[in-house]
Amino acid sequence: MRRIRYHAYGGPEVLVMEEAEPPVPGPGQVRIRAEAIGANFVDVKFRQGPDTGGIYRRELPAVLTGDVVGTIDAVGPGVGPELVGRRVATLAEDAFADQVLADAEWLAPVPDGIDDATASMLPMGAPVALGALRTARLSPGETVLVHAATGGIGHLAVQLAKIAGATVIATAGSPAKLDFARALGADAAVDYSAADWPERVREIAPGGVDVVLDSVGGDVLRSSLDLLAPFGRAVVYGAASGEVTDIPVMSLFAVRSVTGFSLLAWRAAAPKQAREDMDEAARHAVEGRLRATLHARLPLTEAAEAHRILESRSQLGRVLLIP
Repeated sequence: MRRIRYHAYGGPEVLVMEEAEPPVPGPGQVRIRAEAIGANFVDVKFRQGPDTGGIYRRELPAVLTGDVVGTIDAVGPGVGPELVGRRVATLAEDAFADQVLADAEWLAPVPDGIDDATASMLPMGAPVALGALRTARLSPGETVLVHAATGGIGHLAVQLAKIAGATVIATAGSPAKLDFARALGADAAVDYSAADWPERVREIAPGGVDVVLDSVGGDVLRSSLDLLAPFGRAVVYGAASGEVTDIPVMSLFAVRSVTGFSLLAWRAAAPKQAREDMDEAARHAVEGRLRATLHARLPLTEAAEAHRILESRSQLGRVLLIP
């Protein structure tokens, strides 16, 4: 079996292919023969290493996470043998490999008729977007500001917010990405690499926005808090900037709030809702309301190229690796 590891921090070139024995599923686990693996930007930050600053630390030798789509070929103790042969998707801790292990509890069945990119968002991307919107208590008719709106989760959040009846303002960092966000259904799009981006948002929503979904952190989050309307809610589900932001408490006195969101914490705190979110995402996908855009489809041997694409922030949608 082939797998990707890195034994030193650095650029994409530190990713190396290794041969290993197929993993053996333990209690409550299944083994999946991978057919497509969705790469995640967070692993770029881990691969770059703690010396680059920020909050991302992973001990060496290190693995790469990912959203794996494939077929179950073995089960561990306590898991029904009838699962063998089923096509599923899962968020895996050691994902860049021909075969991966996953907890049976959080498998997402892959419905017939959906593509690999859309299937890859069922276990993590769509549930994060849905969970963040639920945490924000979004109501129809409200205005949502979605940062990094063309990323793996952001482009799903735009679609799900529109499904929920919201007005969506998307931010992204290039004209092509702004066009992409509009094509997804965003009502307006703003280039947040411009110094005056908060003023552009104020022009669109003079009374402020009701909800902010942020995965960037740093100055983007600080500026976003001032854009919230009274009773506005910001939900932070990532920190791609690598900067741990000090929340300016004075800005919250204007009846605003900030909440963090983590998929693992959501599963622990509200497991029934977390499972229903996966099912809801699948329904939206099957019925054509939710889709994940495919940016690139590469062989597993080109894992470094996948990371170059992610690191350049050039992707529109998902980057998939094919074992």
